[in-house]
Amino acid sequence: MRFYRSLLIVATLLAFGVISLGAYVRLSDAGLGCPDWPGCYGHLIGVPEADHERAAALQAFPDKPVETHKARKEMVHRYFAGALGLLIALIAALSWKHRRVLRQSPLLPTVLVAVVGMQALLGMWTVTLRLKPLIVSAHLLGGMTTLALLVWLLLRQRQAAPPPPGGALRLLSALALLALVVQIALGGWVSSNYAALACSDFPTCLGAWRPEMDFAQAFQLHRELGQTANGELLSNTALTAIHWSHRVGAMVVTLIAGFLAFVLLCRAEWRNWGLLLGASLLVQIGLGVSNILLSLPLTLAVAHNAGAAVLLTLTLALNFRLWQSPGEVHQHLGKTRR
Repeated sequence: MRFYRSLLIVATLLAFGVISLGAYVRLSDAGLGCPDWPGCYGHLIGVPEADHERAAALQAFPDKPVETHKARKEMVHRYFAGALGLLIALIAALSWKHRRVLRQSPLLPTVLVAVVGMQALLGMWTVTLRLKPLIVSAHLLGGMTTLALLVWLLLRQRQAAPPPPGGALRLLSALALLALVVQIALGGWVSSNYAALACSDFPTCLGAWRPEMDFAQAFQLHRELGQTANGELLSNTALTAIHWSHRVGAMVVTLIAGFLAFVLLCRAEWRNWGLLLGASLLVQIGLGVSNILLSLPLTLAVAHNAGAAVLLTLTLALNFRLWQSPGEVHQHLGKTRR
């Protein structure tokens, strides 16, 4: 069903855009550009710009000065996220209506609708709970989950028969995907705690390979932004621990995904995958190091978030091809011939 597949392609691209927009909003300090949800200072369309609108907004929210440029960024992100949610709802409805033609269970699109609903709640709580790190990190992971599920649905639509892989290669690809997911979660925790510049040098951190760190405070989940669970100011040693953990995670991903790319390059039938994975990994490493050395310029910081989404997509697609069963291959080929 071409229309269904076209919708999946549009939704996947839109999900990638929403992730990038979300990173831009967060990194440009516009996450609280609107103090309410789903509108902005009571406006479902647009933001307060005229003098009387700004005066009314200040009266309704006296503790939140109107920053139009930040509010506009936040609302653009919400509009795109809302459009993605509607598109995913349509995809789920079509998957149920045409499940016999598609020959696929509508369960996964239905799960995707539930994920989007949870994303909406997390978006609301991000505002109402004032950027609580656990909520912000969960919102980022929800966006990546949405992208991953869309990619998986898209891959199920049309797939050529892959060469038969070995069991070791399958396990290595699964391990790379797992390591990447953990690293994305660590990256989200760095971003939501504003710990990206806790270490301003590279490859050392604060001039040491293992600086003074407070892991107990760093990974307390239930706390407010910049505070410990007891309400005290979060220490620099805790922020250092968050940043340092992300660096260690990057080393683990580099070793596993880099080795996977090398193995793929050594096999003629998988060489293109190895090139894509290796190149994406190198770009992502370069972006991470550049963010540290250049003090987190907005463009590079957003690109680093987008790079994580690209790596996730590639690794997921690789796992799909490697783990695809012979029966699924014949089914896909049969649908292609028809």
